[in-house]
This record gives sequence, structure tokens and C-alpha cells, in this order.
Amino acid sequence: MTTQFPISINKNIAIQQFNNKAIQSKKVHLNYKKYGEGLETLIIIHGFLGSLDNWHTLATEFSKDFTVYTLDMRNHGKSPHTESHNIKLMVNDLAEFMEQQNIASANILGHSMGGKVAMQFAFDYTDKVERLIVADIAPRQYKRGHDSVIEALHAVDFTKVTKRKDAEDIMMHLVPDFGTRQFLLKNLTSAANGGYNWRVNLNVLDRDYEEIIKPIEYDGVFLKPALFLRGELSTYIKPSDELEIQEHFIYAQIETISGAGHWLHAENPKEFYEKVIRFLIK
Repeated sequence: MTTQFPISINKNIAIQQFNNKAIQSKKVHLNYKKYGEGLETLIIIHGFLGSLDNWHTLATEFSKDFTVYTLDMRNHGKSPHTESHNIKLMVNDLAEFMEQQNIASANILGHSMGGKVAMQFAFDYTDKVERLIVADIAPRQYKRGHDSVIEALHAVDFTKVTKRKDAEDIMMHLVPDFGTRQFLLKNLTSAANGGYNWRVNLNVLDRDYEEIIKPIEYDGVFLKPALFLRGELSTYIKPSDELEIQEHFIYAQIETISGAGHWLHAENPKEFYEKVIRFLIK
């Protein structure tokens, strides 16, 4: 019996590893919206707790020159909820989406978490990237920064919510900034029982939060055009990040959006659009 015991343990581990791989290998069909019919394609990836709706206005503008796809990433928006959430999984979701849509290559734009996905995609699927735009995120490891936001979402007791204002009132003491609360409340959706619920897969995003703040896994350097945009009032891309960016993204340009914080595309959309379109069409 003692000689068989380790074999039993190893078998259980092997089964668990197989199950984990099976979970992670499941194909996810992302919810998306398409704009325009341009010859070139631009794919836009939102940030943590965001959705494709955040990009409607800019996608409409970009569609004057490009075919634009905005995506809901897994566990966000109207895309499927899954058992796991990390950058590599979202990278593979993007590759699968492009295959489903018969897109051989595209310009990729990602903000925050979406920027991490875009950077990792640039290394893992280089041939599928024409130009890369990263909005207010660096390739390094980040410290936790959304704990109060996650706590606020968990704090909402939907048995006590009959209207949007009820949820906002519960969140107010944890998220005092009006703009941030309105951004979060975009995740409020009608539940099947006639009440409300969060559209995001909150429990999985909370549990796997550490996965989205990990550094990018490099394999060589990215030798295609790249634009990194930072908000003037944001600390997400620091001067100390510039060396690492330019070391791994050889042709990277780093520019600043004036008067904007982390949500630079929403706070100064005009300048954001102008810098991105200039980069894409030159």
C-alpha cells in the first residue's frame, strides 16, 4: 500500500492538471461590435471592469478610415463568464476572435488591462499585428490598485436594489469619485428575476486579480511600430518605465495626452484620437 500511495497522489495531480488545461483551452466567443468597412482593421480592447461600450464614440470616429472592432473581453460586458482570468487567456481569445472573423492581421489598441493584452499579443502573435497602440499601461509588474473598487462592487446587496440609485448609494462611501462610480455602474444589468446584477464575473475577477497586474512575458523584441500613450495626470507610465518600453518595443513612440488621467481616451478624446490616427495613417 505504501508504494501505491504516491502513485495515487500523482494520478490525482495529473487529473487536476488535465482539468485545468481543459478549462483554459475552451474557446471563448467574444461579444463584439463592428464599425465601418475600411481596408485596414483596428481592434480595440477595453480595460479592467470596462466593456466595448466605453469605446463607442472613438470607434465611430476611427471607422471613417478603418474597419473597427470593439470587444468585450471574457468575464466582462456580454462575453462569456469563465472559470479563469489572465492575460494569456485573453491573448488567446483575441487570436481566436481574429480567426473567427477571418482577420489575418490588424492594428491593435488596448487600454490598461487591454494594453497588457495587446502587448502580450504583440509578442505571442507578432504576425497578426500591424501596429500596436498601448494606452496608459507599461509592461511591468503593478501593485494592487482596485481593492476599494472591488470591495464596493461586492458591497452591493442586490436584494436591496430596486433602481440604479440604490446601488450608487451603497457604493458611495467606498468610491467617492463621481466619475469612477458612473464608470462602474455601467456594469449594472437587469437580472432574470427582474432585479439587478453585475455584468462582470466579479468573483473570478477578484480571485484572479493578481494575474492581470503581472509583467509581460517577453520573447525577444517587437520590431513593428508601437505607440504608448500616457495621461499627463496619470502615474501608470512613469519616466522609469520608458527604458523598459524602448528596450523591448524597439520602434516605440511615447506620447502624453494633456490634462488626462488614466482614462485618457474619455478625458481628452480629441487629442487621443488625433495622436492615434496620425500614428496609424502615416
